[in-house]
Amino acid sequence: MRSFLAVIGAITLTGCQSITNTIPPYQEQANVIEISDTLSELKSLPSPVGQIPVSVYSFRDQTGQYKPSSGASSFSTAVTQGATSILVQTLSQTDWFLPVEREGLQNILTERKIVRAANEENNLPELPPLTTARIILEGGIISYDTNIRTGGMGAEYFGVGASELFREDQISIYMRAVDVRTGQVLVSVSTSKKVLSQEVRAGLFRYVSFRRLLEAEAGYTTNEPMFECVKQSIEKAVSELILEGINKGVWRAREA
Repeated sequence: MRSFLAVIGAITLTGCQSITNTIPPYQEQANVIEISDTLSELKSLPSPVGQIPVSVYSFRDQTGQYKPSSGASSFSTAVTQGATSILVQTLSQTDWFLPVEREGLQNILTERKIVRAANEENNLPELPPLTTARIILEGGIISYDTNIRTGGMGAEYFGVGASELFREDQISIYMRAVDVRTGQVLVSVSTSKKVLSQEVRAGLFRYVSFRRLLEAEAGYTTNEPMFECVKQSIEKAVSELILEGINKGVWRAREA
């Protein structure tokens, strides 16, 4: 009896280890974020006559949407709160705009005071003035709509079944370019991106003999990362902002 239990235990451990090695999640090293199709489209736009200094003070989540945190009574925001950083990163990857730091402006001013004091003590030249912006980019994530479309399909026969379910959410972004000198809104654009979630399941439930029940189940779910959706929407908005500005004559592309 003990030998039989030992064999069963060894088989169970081997099976668990095999399942662990073949079913996600896997341990992975940190990777560089891949360039999306929207960013490639943005980089392929015509070159400008010159870079435009632009500042971003805040590009916030204005949806007010929260989602329940699993296994906790608290709530977390439905979309990323780092949209400002994503927008500044996107602007720095284009030839059209020269982003100047404004979100951490107080930190820059504090550091400049320290450097200025050290320069005066050592009789060093004065610091150059901060770069001024010609345009301020305003806006934010203004909408997060859940369950735009839901559905699925499945079948079951003689204890064997499979099903697939999906759900679509949607986020929307508004972005506008404001002239620093006049306060006039030069260009305003909007973009949206669907967020797809999918679940696939398959199972088996059958009596193989008298008092012998076989039950097996497998499945997986995929959720499109909200960060990627916000990132692509912002990249698309910057691309549309450039094209709309060219059409309106706000800025000009370099002639080929």
